[in-house]
Amino acid sequence: MATPTQTLVLIGHGMVGHRLLEALAERGALADPADPGAPGWQVVVLAEEDVPAYDRVHLSSVFTGTDPNQLGLADAEFLEAHGIDLRLGDPAEQIDTAARTVTTTSGAVVAYDALVLATGSYPFVPPIPGADAPGCFTYRTLYDVEALTSYAENRRAEGRRTGVVVGGGLLGLEAAGALRTLGLTTHVVEFAPRLMPLQVDDGGAAALRATIESMGVAVHTGVGAAEIETDADGRTRSLKLSDGNRVPADLVVFSAGVRPRDRLARESGLAVGDRGGVAVDEHCRTTDPYVYAIGECAQTCDGRVYGLVAPGYQMAETVADRLGGEGDLVFTGADTSTKLKLLGADVASFGDPFAAGPQATEIVFSDGREGVYKKLLLGPDGQLLGGILVGDAEAYGSLMPHAGRQLPAPPEAFLLPAGGGGELPGADSLPDDAVVCSCHNVTKGAVRAAVAEHGLTDVGGVKRCTKAGTGCGGCVNTLQAVLDAAGVEKPRGLCEHFPDLSRSELYARVRDEHIRSFSELIEKYGKGEGCVVCKPVVANVLGTLGPELGLPHILHGEQAALQDSNDLFLANLQKDGTYSVVPRVPGGEITAEQLIVIGEIARDHGLYTKITGGQRIDLFGARKAELPGIWRRLIDAGFESGHAYGKSLRTVKSCVGSKFCRFGQGDSVQLAIDLELRYRGLRAPHKIKGGVSGCLRECAEARGKDIGVIATAGGWNLYVCGNGGTSPRHADLLASDLSAAELFALIDRFLMYYVRTGERLERTSAWLERLEGGLDHLREVLVEDRLGIGAELEAQMERHVAAYRDEWRAVLDDPAALARFGPYGDGVEFLEPGRGRTAVLEDGSEAALFKDGTGEVYAVGNRDPFSGADVLADGIMGTRDGEPVVASPMLKQEFSLRTGVCLDDPSVALPVHEAGAVRTARD
Repeated sequence: MATPTQTLVLIGHGMVGHRLLEALAERGALADPADPGAPGWQVVVLAEEDVPAYDRVHLSSVFTGTDPNQLGLADAEFLEAHGIDLRLGDPAEQIDTAARTVTTTSGAVVAYDALVLATGSYPFVPPIPGADAPGCFTYRTLYDVEALTSYAENRRAEGRRTGVVVGGGLLGLEAAGALRTLGLTTHVVEFAPRLMPLQVDDGGAAALRATIESMGVAVHTGVGAAEIETDADGRTRSLKLSDGNRVPADLVVFSAGVRPRDRLARESGLAVGDRGGVAVDEHCRTTDPYVYAIGECAQTCDGRVYGLVAPGYQMAETVADRLGGEGDLVFTGADTSTKLKLLGADVASFGDPFAAGPQATEIVFSDGREGVYKKLLLGPDGQLLGGILVGDAEAYGSLMPHAGRQLPAPPEAFLLPAGGGGELPGADSLPDDAVVCSCHNVTKGAVRAAVAEHGLTDVGGVKRCTKAGTGCGGCVNTLQAVLDAAGVEKPRGLCEHFPDLSRSELYARVRDEHIRSFSELIEKYGKGEGCVVCKPVVANVLGTLGPELGLPHILHGEQAALQDSNDLFLANLQKDGTYSVVPRVPGGEITAEQLIVIGEIARDHGLYTKITGGQRIDLFGARKAELPGIWRRLIDAGFESGHAYGKSLRTVKSCVGSKFCRFGQGDSVQLAIDLELRYRGLRAPHKIKGGVSGCLRECAEARGKDIGVIATAGGWNLYVCGNGGTSPRHADLLASDLSAAELFALIDRFLMYYVRTGERLERTSAWLERLEGGLDHLREVLVEDRLGIGAELEAQMERHVAAYRDEWRAVLDDPAALARFGPYGDGVEFLEPGRGRTAVLEDGSEAALFKDGTGEVYAVGNRDPFSGADVLADGIMGTRDGEPVVASPMLKQEFSLRTGVCLDDPSVALPVHEAGAVRTARD
């Protein structure tokens, strides 16, 4: 334990070094400047960079707009409160272990009673010709990000837009994502035969490669970098590979691994490993008893150098316990489990993912179509040795704590798509000593104790109290499961603005009281200004009840501010910020003339075309401003909106039926057309799909739909509440041998009853399972009419059918609705409350402008930091805990409009601008 006047010198102020300071402070082991005579370590930190410790794990977020200050880990108050002498830009140059002093580059000499090396690692640059040419970079620091960004922008201005990353490991793929964000055509070169060779096997690498290549990133494996070739001005031009091929390279990033920064230790006589790294014992103590080493610069007692932050944190805890605690903690190795999202692909590994030999049994699930690969390795007694998850890492949080233990359920439950292998076990199956967060070594017991002690009710509270979930984030679902197992009740209401009412209850109030606007509804039954949850739900309810309430159009007046981006622009938002166009093709029947029009539109606008599983044609890549022009041509050709964007009827799929098929017992094509045209435009709690098969051979896969109809010798059988997707379910038979009139009446009742009683984003399959009595209850209500509402449900459907008007035609006839498709706003004074518009900054980048109900205007960057698409202006504005926020239309992360900080991931932020300094295209 520290005694008065002792000095601790920390060399290096990265994430691990700063964690040491925090761990000492948590133990009360740091000096108190207000009480100079009290025990405690007086700390001097010698930092190489000119900024305090920051979050390198999320360094790539700076490329997408995060303010570097948001990554900071060391606030001035913490340093001042503990009297920490932080010396930026003055790194250690020499250590004298005999005199116990450190000399810095400025010549300062600092004496120590204990010394901790936290110098990290440096990027390895292969010794090839041209590696030091202008245009070659490494990627480790904020300075690297700044230099990369500036150089890429200059090269783009010259028309040079190709970047190459040398190294296809974890950091290499992160760097590739950064280059892609910077607008460069990106190549990845990996010497090993597969990507991420230290984390995934051949199967996982193949799935990862397919996903990355689908995003336009070229991957070259099994080849190395041989030479950087340059232009006449000396700047990079191309990369020559070891197989003789060349790749254009206007910019090169070396990410071919790291090496421990152990020079100071070597020169001072401390022992180092054969392959580098300061040799330490189980207490992270070097061969000098007064000197410790932690993080990537240390070779631990198991002979390894750990390149992840989680083991570094554990080393920091071990040294803090030695210097300021009981000294019982030891570090003999670490769990390197991790979950990442690289270029949009989930990648996770845990335990020993490469366990081999006759004692290890592999269980593999692979879906090449979806880019999913999952492998579990079991020991001879069934214990989980390790695993790899690529493309779908949802089960990571459930699997990781069981590494080294028996699985509490069959392996299939963790590998197969939801519902295919049984229900996943809950948090009750985990013992209290199971580590649920490997990044911060937090056990289930520690989480349970924090929940009980602090009365925590959500994952955010658990994160604040325990740090669990603040690393890779892979344990978040497990934390929620622990909360659920502890009996923490979830609020029954829709959101904080309607805390006492569910979606079905809001529907009933709107219907019964003829409430015609969100403003009226929230004034009577809610509070605040709404959010990304309640606004689209109310918009959906108003759309369903439009014929009852006399509302003309889903984008009329205030309703536009409630819509999600898909409904606002009547198109599906894609990952790059463009939209897809999906005209309705009822029953899959289309004329030659209509096919020609679709082809001409795709050609003229450069759109990608694809025939969907619902028997229609998708056109991908349309810019928002192009949508009205495209739809004018489609409507002129006899098309109408396919509602692929809405929570509504999508398609009714059909086989050719009795028109052509020799087995057909019914005209499935015509019935599918009739069903699709009757129920088109009906807004529901979730999307609805239908199918009609002309015989029991079921070629239209009707039993995988919300509404499935199959022809029989006696008429039509009606199946309900089926779906595909992640939780596939066969539909149940509701009634048999129906006439066409009986069939339509029963479907009318079914859909309207679902619309009335379904909850937010609840598919019919989940709705049926939730209904008390299930299928028997549906038969009683719909077939037997036990509640006496059958005629009422049918009449409501008739009003919907009579009031139907194609939504795209209505937009083209409405100048106010059309104006929203323009590329830029008309100025601040023309902003609609709650609805964003795009503006242009002086540097040519885009800002998103918003105005709240009081007239206050906000301006933030328009680029979504998680996707790199310029879409924030199309997000829903609302409030969260009283803070004005905008939800990204991509993945619904919410950002404060005042600070730009992402409320779901505070390490990410948008730039914030002065609204008055923003000009629009027409200013």
